[in-house]
Order: sequence, then structure tokens, then C-alpha cells
Amino acid sequence: MANPHRVSIDGATITTPRLVLRPWTTADSPAALAVFGDESVTRWLSPAMARVPSVDEMSAVISSWLESPPPAPAGRWAISAASDGRLLGGVALLPLPPEKTDLEIGWQLDPTAWGQGYAAEAGHAVAHHAFEAGVQELFAVVRPRNERGVRTATSIGMEWVGETEKYYDLRLQVYRLRKSELDVPRLPGA
Repeated sequence: MANPHRVSIDGATITTPRLVLRPWTTADSPAALAVFGDESVTRWLSPAMARVPSVDEMSAVISSWLESPPPAPAGRWAISAASDGRLLGGVALLPLPPEKTDLEIGWQLDPTAWGQGYAAEAGHAVAHHAFEAGVQELFAVVRPRNERGVRTATSIGMEWVGETEKYYDLRLQVYRLRKSELDVPRLPGA
């Protein structure tokens, strides 16, 4: 199905004009450490995740993701630049605890890739993937004071729906995107 934002879904790979979202491999460990080994990234993650201290430990984290994938359409993707294949970060679509009936979009980028719209582009692409698979709504949970996370959620088209301690035993801001709202133009200031 074509869409105006040029998201292409081919099996486990999702592409946009600037990004390739692909399955993680343990060969990604050195580049992934620049993301998950950086406290300025991990401090905002939900669930809470300690900074990964070494390439070997990053490889173990990626191996655990590969050994226990979430049920489709959920998943975890490495975000690579379409132009040169450079690993920029990761994006995930995962069931939210405790009931695991709601799906959450989460994103993590190498700080050198911040401010270029990559997280929103990846989140938007994963939303297309989920909605094409029959999901009706998606969520993002953002820690208080995570202004980048809020900007990314709203850039994807998500709207704030409240605050909760329901997920991960943390106080989080909740953003939602319904299938009918994806790619709907928003008025400035709306």
C-alpha cells in the first residue's frame, strides 16, 4: 500500500527516504554502544535501562533481543542511514506492561544524530507497519522533563492523553496515535 510519506515495508525491513529500519545483529554492537552506552540516552528510557558499559555487554543485550522477540507486529529495529548504512540508533514497537495489550513506540538515537528528525521518521515508519498489520492505536510513554521525547512523539502525530504510573512503575507522560490520525495534516499551533 503506497502512502504519501514513502514508507516501504518489505518483510522485516522498513524503509523511508532517509532511513532503513532492519533487524539488529550482534555485528551492530560497537555502533550500538554509542547509543546504549551513553547516559544522555539511557537516562530517559522506559523501562529504565542502565548504561551498557562495553561492546561485549552490548552484544549480550542484542543477543537477548534476538532470542526473545516480541510477537508480531511488535519488534525491534536498528535504524541505519539509507545513504551510507551508518547505525543511527534503534526503534522498537513493544507491548506495554502490565497487561501487554497496548503497543508502545520507543526510539533511541546516537546523540550525534539528534535534532535531524530521524527518531520521528523511524517512529512514523513503525506506526505505518503496525497499522498495516491491523493495530488501531499506539502509545509512547515519556519521562517527565524529556523534552526531546515529547517533541518526537508530537512530530509523529501523537497527542498527549495524560500521566500515569501504570507502566514500568514510573511516572510517565502518555501520548497516543490512532490509525485514523496517521498522516492527518495538523494546523500550525494545533
